[in-house]
Amino acid sequence: MYAFEVERPSTIADAVSALKGEEAQALGGGQTLIPTLKQRLAMPSTLVSLTSIGEMQGVCVGDDGAVCIGGATTHATVAAAAAGSYPALAAMASHIGDPAVRNRGTIGGSLANNDPSACYPAGALGSGATIVTNNREIAADDYFQGMFATALDEGEVITEVRFPVPEKANYQKFVQPASRFALVGVFAAKYANGVRVAVTGASEGGVFRWSEAETALASNFSADAIADLSVSADGMIGDLHGSPAYRAHLVKVMTGRAVSAAA
Repeated sequence: MYAFEVERPSTIADAVSALKGEEAQALGGGQTLIPTLKQRLAMPSTLVSLTSIGEMQGVCVGDDGAVCIGGATTHATVAAAAAGSYPALAAMASHIGDPAVRNRGTIGGSLANNDPSACYPAGALGSGATIVTNNREIAADDYFQGMFATALDEGEVITEVRFPVPEKANYQKFVQPASRFALVGVFAAKYANGVRVAVTGASEGGVFRWSEAETALASNFSADAIADLSVSADGMIGDLHGSPAYRAHLVKVMTGRAVSAAA
């Protein structure tokens, strides 16, 4: 490691002010950032911890029925507190990493980092969530912009994420056993006005929606509806854990499992 300063603001306004400092970087649970610092892949002079901001923590249900989760809320809290209001999302959070990761990592940190194999991007995109920052509200369809890329501006902080609750939903993850990340993960959600299917872990472009499956499932929400569909291997991740063709095959398999479990 190397020498750096740590600030612990107690309000969103103070955090935003601190992030205006030269070479300052926001710190959520640190599950991605701390290893990055150790490898000197990032070297901010100041870390601005968001974990002491009470207004960015907790889970509640809004007047419109949406589940609202503070940006500094840990995965473990989501797993416990959202179980009654959005079971599929809570179940997804309960299988992120291991207990140590779930008790430190935060939803805001995960979405801000947008790791191509993380679970929350699929949950947010599959739910049609709204990412709320200190400046604006961003629809999930506009928020994710490629591998590790998002619509966030410099110094912008995720303060809350709002999830419309679907009629049915489920998340299925084919786990990479060493990291507990998704080799391929699929979040499928059925709403009154259609179906959303979001895929993580598979594409070089990060999380994406499988539109062909959404169209087929809109009229028949069952695994049979996608039986004749296939996913192209073009642009899929290829590494020692699986080839592009293998990941493309897993997208269909995990989508079928998610739909069957939800239905």
